[in-house]
Amino acid sequence: MQISDMQPWQWPDSHWQGLVDRVRAGRRLRPTKWKNGARLAVALAFDSDHETSELRDGGKSIGRLAWGQYGNRIGIPRILSLLERHGVPASFYVPAVTALLHPDEQRAITAAGHEIGGHGWIHELNSVLNYKDERDLMERSIDTLEKICGVRPKGLRSPSADFSENTLQLLVELGFTYDSSLGADDDCYELMLNGKPSGVVEIPFEWVRDDAVYFMMHRHQGLRPYTPPSDVFDIFRRELDAAHAEGGLFELTMHPHVITYRSRIWIVEEIIKHAKALGDVWFATHADIVEWAKEHSE
Repeated sequence: MQISDMQPWQWPDSHWQGLVDRVRAGRRLRPTKWKNGARLAVALAFDSDHETSELRDGGKSIGRLAWGQYGNRIGIPRILSLLERHGVPASFYVPAVTALLHPDEQRAITAAGHEIGGHGWIHELNSVLNYKDERDLMERSIDTLEKICGVRPKGLRSPSADFSENTLQLLVELGFTYDSSLGADDDCYELMLNGKPSGVVEIPFEWVRDDAVYFMMHRHQGLRPYTPPSDVFDIFRRELDAAHAEGGLFELTMHPHVITYRSRIWIVEEIIKHAKALGDVWFATHADIVEWAKEHSE
């Protein structure tokens, strides 16, 4: 009987073990202290999906494309202004199509000292791609970002955090320093590939620390979750407070076309203020946090 014809309980041990071991969390990378003796590292991320949220599924909705454009016209300027006001760096994960549609936006982000990371070509789902196509899109997207921004991305966030069985192998082959798509820990950790250290560091992503799950909707698909902004802030703040108490990492992921409405943008500002009030906090890009964790963890 072929594996494809078997039920999971019929699999030989070697098969399920291979599935589990393909990508696995390795050694934890939690420094005793962060830079400047800080107790907590804060990593703010913005996924600049913009119009690709609609394009990636072959969508043609003018309304949803306009919603994506809001991320460029209103979202990014509001975010950059807020970050400058508070003197805080952040990481922006950008699909190549977003960069091609809005090259000046990416240059403005880079000029302000923030990080640009890879986020696919058109926000495609990696799990439906074969190795050849995923590699092609990954290479093209990174080349595009480097051409527009003048800096080659060190990190990747897989679109929709959709990690294929080949994604880590490709990160190794293409020389990425880190990934931010998986969540096997609260702290940074090294990714294992088929049971061996890959050299690629994971800076954990988790949906509980993502604005989209609380605010996204699609009126034609019955997707209408809604959580009051005050409750979302409470969730993020509790995650932040616990990370500070443990002396670890707080990573927060947001989207310019989701978080920057007038009734929501205050969440980002209050999180920054709250973190600063705690004291002993280091705000840094994902790339800088990964580098520090690699060099200062036992």
